[in-house]
Amino acid sequence: MLRKKSRKKKKKHQKKYIRRSVLMSPPFRWKLALIGISTSFVVVGIFFIIQRPEAAELPYDVRPERIDRYFAKNNMPLKGHGKTFVEAADTCGMDWRLLPAIAVRESSGGKHMQLNNPFGWGGAQIPFESIDDATRVVGQHLCGDEPDTAKWYSTTSTYEKLYRYNGTVISTYPAEVQWIMNQF
Repeated sequence: MLRKKSRKKKKKHQKKYIRRSVLMSPPFRWKLALIGISTSFVVVGIFFIIQRPEAAELPYDVRPERIDRYFAKNNMPLKGHGKTFVEAADTCGMDWRLLPAIAVRESSGGKHMQLNNPFGWGGAQIPFESIDDATRVVGQHLCGDEPDTAKWYSTTSTYEKLYRYNGTVISTYPAEVQWIMNQF
């Protein structure tokens, strides 16, 4: 009787060992990995099927908020104009950080602006009706949309735009403005 129990115990132990070795074998692990990957693809696929494109909202644009947050953090009067900066840049695919960075470099973000001109455009002697008006006009010039300045700004990189903007006078100007751009 004792022998029968020990044999049964031994067989049971062998079965566990065989099961464990099969589960730990490389081919079986590969199968498990493939099952896991395919399951994740199915779950992601179901998510995209359930979410109808016409019902999905467009992602929230954080760029205006980032500009306004930078101006607020540094106590600059241009806070609240972030949307206008982004709209002016988007009209021609210009880097959205360029105009606010120029405003920071030229007038400390509006702290030292004259005539609603935070960009120092025209030696800061050109008056604008509002800051938003100045942003749109200077943005049009930097996009190359104005015939008088298109030869300097229409097909240039950000660095070249900055060089033509004020780099001929101050050689470090493009690097300074690009450093400010990276702060946004």
